[in-house]
Amino acid sequence: MAALSTVSLMGKVRLALRPVRKWEISRLRFSPKTLNDLEANLMAMNGILEPTRLVPVTTIDSDGNLRARTALSPKANTTRASIAVPPNKIIPVIVIAGIMGSNLRARTSGATKNQELKPGEAAWRPPNGKKAGLSEASKWSKRTPDVRQKILDADTLEVDPSGDIADIPARSSEDTCRVRGWGEIHSDSYGGLLSTLEENLNSTLKVSSNSVELESAWEDINDFDRGAWGAPSGGIEAAITVDELKKIAGYYYPVYAFGYNWLQSNEMSAARLKERIESIIASWVGTKHPCTKVMLVTHSMGGIVARACARKIPEKIAGIVHGVMPALGAPACYRRLACGTESSSPGKGKLELYAMEKFAEIAGATADETTPVLALSPGPLELLPTHLHPTWLFARIKLPKDPYSVELNFPDRNPYKFYKDFECWYRAINLALADPAGKFKGAVEEKVVGSVSQAEKFHTTLLDTYYHPNTAAFYCADPQQLSFGSYQWIAASSKAVAPPHLQIGTVISHTFGGGRNVSIVKGPMLFFEPGVQDAAGDGTVPTSSGQAPTGRVLHTFRTVGYDHQGAYKNKAMLALTQHLIVKLLQKVI
Repeated sequence: MAALSTVSLMGKVRLALRPVRKWEISRLRFSPKTLNDLEANLMAMNGILEPTRLVPVTTIDSDGNLRARTALSPKANTTRASIAVPPNKIIPVIVIAGIMGSNLRARTSGATKNQELKPGEAAWRPPNGKKAGLSEASKWSKRTPDVRQKILDADTLEVDPSGDIADIPARSSEDTCRVRGWGEIHSDSYGGLLSTLEENLNSTLKVSSNSVELESAWEDINDFDRGAWGAPSGGIEAAITVDELKKIAGYYYPVYAFGYNWLQSNEMSAARLKERIESIIASWVGTKHPCTKVMLVTHSMGGIVARACARKIPEKIAGIVHGVMPALGAPACYRRLACGTESSSPGKGKLELYAMEKFAEIAGATADETTPVLALSPGPLELLPTHLHPTWLFARIKLPKDPYSVELNFPDRNPYKFYKDFECWYRAINLALADPAGKFKGAVEEKVVGSVSQAEKFHTTLLDTYYHPNTAAFYCADPQQLSFGSYQWIAASSKAVAPPHLQIGTVISHTFGGGRNVSIVKGPMLFFEPGVQDAAGDGTVPTSSGQAPTGRVLHTFRTVGYDHQGAYKNKAMLALTQHLIVKLLQKVI
């Protein structure tokens, strides 16, 4: 390839095969269209009449020089290659996935080998699209509990960076996106978010000869009905101004993704996030670009990882936007551990129920399938209701004339003591189901107790009520997206049962759907069925847990209209996230 001469613009670099004169233009951030219009006038002034095409930057060398690659063309082709030059100062934006949102593979090195997979073979790859979803459900439905345990063995897995990457921004390339980790997380859930942030945060203002205006994407955000954000106008909800965008336009916002081994403790994931943040900052500083802080955007359990990380390095984080974070844990985690993944919900239509059934086939439809994975993995156990969660576990007896006349709530104020109780009939973990692969050879109780103790340490010591001081959060409180705000065991009986006797019982057997036959002391044999979702939320995180950051962060937004996994695919939430990034940055730049 021939060497290309470069001419610097504050907003763009021209690649040419002959010298051209330098231009000086404003340091404001311009959109490609605005640059093209401005460039046409500048070209005419300089005697250059050829059009241009945008070429993505491929590398930045140690001296801070931008490098791009383009093919030579015949002289008859007068379209010149050009690249957009970002501001010199950098604030990276890192998107942190939720539980099960990161791609995992068998470790490619190290002594601990996966018993079922070859090194580098995909272990967990959330499907992108309906066809892939059906294929994945079919594959997992054929896997026995022992095979599931062997595949999803936390210590033998690592993040898989080779996942699908969709919606590549015009100014970027697949190689750049992959280096920034976009392949580590689920494309269907986060691809649009990554691309939108990369495009819009780096294209903010339109400039003409006599005015500076907001780029159309930001005008659209300002036009969003604040009611969709669960907020009135005023305060942080107020429209973004030209001056606010001018302020952030002095920085470049490269967008990264952070995947993590969600089966391991969030303590380990937080430590890895800290390393990634410090590595990203160092990489920019190493190319002579000032960079001291990052902005974090989180989904679900990713928010818990980010909070634990931020507690260690608050000075390196510009701000955090949390989306649908289970701040106090979620009773749904108990349901999936004790009974298998739910495959129905009140008010759902046929297609939604079908999708739930297929997801249950992947995640594990029965306790036989879920226990060998969840009970042995600290990460999922750290989504159980925490010590800060209101009372959430109940047993109820239906009597012929007086439904629910007997009600008992569990556990006591120490939920971790309850999670380690493997004998009570309402237990979360059945040790007999925990190690079908025989990995622990009689020591499975010690392993499970250790995992629960790690969850307790993480909740009470490393996380507790900490939030980064420059944080905003949104959650879903939709009555059409019912969630487990509590969990109820429900049985029918012809006669009343005294509460003390109800608490003392023995599991005789359990059914495919999660029900339990329980022998009650001084009472009848009862069949307890799993209760249904009972609280507004997003289908996974109930309002009570989602709203918990209120009063501990700068702002929380009570919203509706989407399910848990689709939070960042919702247009209103995508707009709110961008809005909050701009508002939070005003405090630190």
